[in-house]
This record gives sequence, C-alpha cells and structure tokens, in this order.
Amino acid sequence: MAGQHWIAVSGCCAPNLEDFPSVPQGVLKSPPSLDNLSCVSPSSGLVKEQEPISYVTLQEQRCVLSWFQGWTATQRARFLQDLLGKAVPGKVCTLLDSLSTLQVKDHLPNIFECQLRLWSQWFESWGEEERNHFLHMLEERDPDFIAHFYSSVAGTAGRD
Repeated sequence: MAGQHWIAVSGCCAPNLEDFPSVPQGVLKSPPSLDNLSCVSPSSGLVKEQEPISYVTLQEQRCVLSWFQGWTATQRARFLQDLLGKAVPGKVCTLLDSLSTLQVKDHLPNIFECQLRLWSQWFESWGEEERNHFLHMLEERDPDFIAHFYSSVAGTAGRD
C-alpha cells in the first residue's frame, strides 16, 4: 500500500488541501517538543522526573506476572526466596535459604526452573525504577504476597 494515493470509493473523492481549514494566525505550526514535557503533580506543583519503563522491560514483567499467576504455592514460595535474595543481597540468612534450594540434578530443568532463570536474567538488566515498577505490578496482582515479601525484608534487618 505504500506509495499509493487516495482512491475514490463509493462516491467519495480524494481529499484536497482546500478541504482542510487553514491554521489560525498566532498558532504554533509545529507541536511542542517531547523534551519539554514532564510529569507534574497538580497538587504539589513539583516536577517529578521518572525513568520511563521500556517496552521490552514491560513485556518481560508482564511475562513474569503471567507465570506467577500459574505457579503453585510451593513455586511462589521459591520465587519469594529468590526475590528476597535479590532485594537484600549479601545477607547470610537469604544466602542460606537460597543454598537450601540448590540441588545437583542429572535431569533437564523443568519449565518453572527455566522461568526462574529467565526472571533472574531479566531482573539483573532492569534499573531500580523498573524493579520498583515490577513490585508495584505484582502488588496489584497479589497484595498478600508483596506484604509477605516486605515483612520478610524487614525480618532480615540486623541479621547478617
């Protein structure tokens, strides 16, 4: 269809420049630049710079959320331990929990294990704002899971 012109269909005719109204005097002839647009809170009047979530990251996050919806309680508990280890890296208590889930296997990984591997790869590539966005999306889907996550994070305070 590229390069084709308007074709008259059912008595309609091709648009002509005279058919469109002229631009009134004093009106900008070009739209404002996207660089000049920002997120402003109407109540505070403060400009809030926010990192945009990339399309790819958003699709990755939606994919993980889709998997999450289909996981069993045991799989969600394993995911919670993984998420906790990512949230408070270096804590001995989370490292020990993570080590307890490692097993030497002589068979191919199952779908859930592959999903966790992809999740880990994606999570490592996300920035802080994107990670927070994921937690927000997860909280919308399962507030109890996120409440348990935050409680677990708080439980690591003061522990090595």
